[in-house]
Amino acid sequence: MAVPRTPNSAAKPGVNPWLVAVVVSMATFMEVLDTSIANVSLAHIAGNLGASQSEATWVLTSYLAANAIVIPISGWLSNVLGRKRFYMICVALFTASSFLCGIAPSLGLLLLARVLQGAGGGGLAPSEQSMLADTFPGRYFGMAFAIYGMAVVVAPAIGPTLGGWITDNFSWRWIFFLNVPVGLLSLVLTQALIQDPEPVPAAAKARRIRIDHMGFAFVVLAFGSLQVVLDKGQEADWFASPFIAVFAVLALIGLAGLVVWETWVEKNPVVDLPLLRNGNLATSMALQFVVGFILNSTTVLIPLLAQSMLGYSATEAGMLLMPGGLMLVVMMPIAGQAVRWVQPKYLMAVGLALLTVSLFFMSGFNTQIAFGNLVQARMIQCMGLPLFFVPLNTIAYSNLPPGKSNQASAMMNLMRNLGGSIGIAVAATLLVRRTQAHQAYLAMSATRYHQPLVQHLNAQGGFTRKNLEGLYGAVQTQAMMLSYLDVFRILTVTCVIVIGVVLLLRRTRKDAQPVLGH
Repeated sequence: MAVPRTPNSAAKPGVNPWLVAVVVSMATFMEVLDTSIANVSLAHIAGNLGASQSEATWVLTSYLAANAIVIPISGWLSNVLGRKRFYMICVALFTASSFLCGIAPSLGLLLLARVLQGAGGGGLAPSEQSMLADTFPGRYFGMAFAIYGMAVVVAPAIGPTLGGWITDNFSWRWIFFLNVPVGLLSLVLTQALIQDPEPVPAAAKARRIRIDHMGFAFVVLAFGSLQVVLDKGQEADWFASPFIAVFAVLALIGLAGLVVWETWVEKNPVVDLPLLRNGNLATSMALQFVVGFILNSTTVLIPLLAQSMLGYSATEAGMLLMPGGLMLVVMMPIAGQAVRWVQPKYLMAVGLALLTVSLFFMSGFNTQIAFGNLVQARMIQCMGLPLFFVPLNTIAYSNLPPGKSNQASAMMNLMRNLGGSIGIAVAATLLVRRTQAHQAYLAMSATRYHQPLVQHLNAQGGFTRKNLEGLYGAVQTQAMMLSYLDVFRILTVTCVIVIGVVLLLRRTRKDAQPVLGH
């Protein structure tokens, strides 16, 4: 498919623009894969490095915190350093730190390497998305996103399965070594095929760009602290813990300071918050947050349900997500073509409707649910996701001011990350709290005066210790299952509300050129 060359194309002269989509997808796959592949290996990491399970979870938190800090400032860094240079620095840092993670002799050095890895990974997606936006005219962008989006959505689907298989058959260190050859190949191809229309802005060459130190400090304080709160909150009983309370206060101070400083004080902000005055972008960021919330929470809940309720192994639980990944591969090109002919908001509504059907189906699960039914629910969900995410970007950037693609892409990715992190935290908290509530309610009926129960126990031999222990286990199982259903129902209602909001969006011109926000 021939693509007209755009003035700011990221493809070097004579290079097929579709190769750019493939090249940037490589690094994306590597980075997104790394956010989930380590989850199933924490116990092995803890045992090998002499750390507790609680200490090992910082392997995840350190990466996510660094990632959350770099994403909002990546647009500014691209403008200052030049997009291609900044992108290659991020790939090189991610690759080198992956090697350091693999050879880390202690937990402390592993955490340091994970911080560097998260910093490198945080700058990849915004840079890649603005490259695609500048390379592909609006009518071709849907297909370009289809290629890129496959990497984005397939990586987290196979991450837990691949991580479990590598850990079981080789060593947890190989989940990090895996990134090294991919990163090196990405650097070589980027240098050979990709250009930067403006390698380094003229002001940066003359060293006249003023660095927004205060803005950067507020970003670190706000998003670093917020990620710690979200990742450790449930484990530490939220605000009952002084540790969580302190970080929550720091996050609020950082967010308030960032808004005031970047909006009314700083003339060259590291995060372009005034860009939120663009209604399409602001609305799309809110939608990105909500659907990130729903998608990430269900991606965590389905394997967790399979392991905790159905006795699946980590590898079997990961296998539940793989058919959904194949459905995404099929649907991405379809969504990429459909966005050229159908109004984006209507495609988004259809995608959200499929997501709603999937969640409603999940709200009817029970402790005897079959593997095929779990897979079916996930596949329906994945059928709708491309129909939402591809057109979302057409709406988000249909009237974006010139030169703002880097900053807008950074903020869209920030909202995706925040939505996912908050979604996982809320889902985990609801599971615990609703399980306690259901267990208390069910226990009220488990007395000698409840005739059906008495008849059941008498048939089993009476109120023996063994029978009572079995009864307690059954109450716990049913309470936990009911809590999963509660969460799925809440997410279903949320989806229905978002469909209404989407249908209220303005119509978008067919010739509008979008930017990605994976």
